[in-house]
Amino acid sequence: MQAWLFSPPIVFVIIFAVTVLMNRLLKPLSFKQAHPQQGSRESYACGEADYTCMARPDYSTFFAYAFFFTLAHVATLVMTTVPAETLQTLVMASIYLATVAISLYILLRR
Repeated sequence: MQAWLFSPPIVFVIIFAVTVLMNRLLKPLSFKQAHPQQGSRESYACGEADYTCMARPDYSTFFAYAFFFTLAHVATLVMTTVPAETLQTLVMASIYLATVAISLYILLRR
């Protein structure tokens, strides 16, 4: 029928336009305080007056854990969903798992 209408860029533009339109139409219904309290527009800092000088977390060590979880999770999914009936898929899964094992070894070595 109209296959071009269901292509991802067209659907994105349509949904984006509907969202912007709804935002503009429903904005008068949103809650507005008559006299906002002091500090109500600032971010919450658990009662701290100045939190900009506190320690900033470094996510460089988090990457290794996230990458390990991703590799291990996908490897588990491959192992449990690969059909063992055909030799070709079993060989491809074995190659993939060997690659994952090498990747995890490289990631975890110190």
